Amino acid sequence: MPQNTTIPIEAAWELLTNANVTEITFQNNGNRPIYVIGTNGDTPAPTADFGVLYKPGEGELKAALGELFPGVSGVNRLWAKRVKLNSSVFVSHA
Repeated sequence: MPQNTTIPIEAAWELLTNANVTEITFQNNGNRPIYVIGTNGDTPAPTADFGVLYKPGEGELKAALGELFPGVSGVNRLWAKRVKLNSSVFVSHA
């Protein structure tokens, strides 16, 4: 089901997609960095602490989820959460 909306992002993972998708457009409109992470529609909310960092104003335009998260088999959902002060590295590869 298509959607075109704004979703508030808190400290827990928030599902950005309301159905399985192959492409996504989004922009971080907040004043804090966010992490985004892709999952397969059969997977519950991510348990990872980190994802791909997007600073305020950054985002993607009609990006293929498979290209953003090549290490996630059948990736078709996108999640986001607010950044904490910890540091780590997110890796996704095939």
